[in-house]
Parts: sequence; structure tokens; C-alpha cells
Amino acid sequence: MTSLAEIHVLVVDDNRQMRTLMRALLRAAFITRVTEAETAEQAFEVMAAAPVDLVLVDWRMQPTDGLAFTRMARQSGPNPYVPILMMTAHTEASRVAAARDAGVSGFVKKPISARVLFERMTSALTDARLFVRTEDFFGPDRRRGQKADYVGPFRRAADRGGEEIDLERFGV
Repeated sequence: MTSLAEIHVLVVDDNRQMRTLMRALLRAAFITRVTEAETAEQAFEVMAAAPVDLVLVDWRMQPTDGLAFTRMARQSGPNPYVPILMMTAHTEASRVAAARDAGVSGFVKKPISARVLFERMTSALTDARLFVRTEDFFGPDRRRGQKADYVGPFRRAADRGGEEIDLERFGV
């Protein structure tokens, strides 16, 4: 994949006008491989039928919202590593954290600006963060970068336990 024009984008939103707007914005960037889904169930059918490079999903959908869709896509979807961007007008810190904790790759605030949309898409498609799997989470590492000079306390129980830790790796 060498340009945005070559990617297959899945737009999941129960609002037809929003799907039409997203298609128009994507077309303006010469992205023509766009598939629309009105429900999470339709989205999973699309994802099972053909590879998708990026998913744009609305938070507030019925009957399955964007958070539940993201969790299902990460846990049992055809491609749990697909970048997922959450679209919503509700951008309180608690909602951003909830979306991050569900496994989204990024967040796009409504009303959507073409510039911000393409910045977020580019970031999600080139994101080099590893994926993390725990009992209740699968998705991109929620930490957005490692500070080489961090010398504070370890936050994970395993870091404080009996395991040998390479302190040089942590800048200690």
C-alpha cells in the first residue's frame, strides 16, 4: 500500500447522511474503495467477505454501539488488528478513555474536519504500536510512547514482583 487512494475503508454508522458525508470526504482524497454498513452485524459480514484496511465507526449506533463493535472486532473479528477510528461528538476525557480501553486506534471528533480525519487516518494506518492482550483487553498498546528518561515507580505488578527487570531499558 503506497497511498491512501489504495485502501479499503469500512464506514459503520446507523445514520445514512453521515455515511454519505464520510463517503464524500473520502472521495475527495481519492479513496474510492469505501464500503458502508448500517449495523455492527453488517460490518462483520463485510469484514468476513473482504479485507478491510481501516474502519471508521460511530459511537452511538443501535442496536450495537461503536464501543461494543470495537470490543467484538478486537476479540473475535476477522482481522482483530485492523485500525479502528471512533467517530463521535462526545469527546469528554472519560469517553476518550473508554474508547481507548475498548481498543480503538484513534478518535475523530464530530463535526468532522477533513484535515483532522486524514491526519487520524494516516496516524492509524502507520501506527507502529504493538498490540496487547490481557484478560479483558485486546488492542493497540494504550501507552502513546515510552519516555526513555522515566525513573518513576513501576506500575505493573509483574514489574514490582520477582521477575528480573532490565532497568537500563527503563532508563534507571
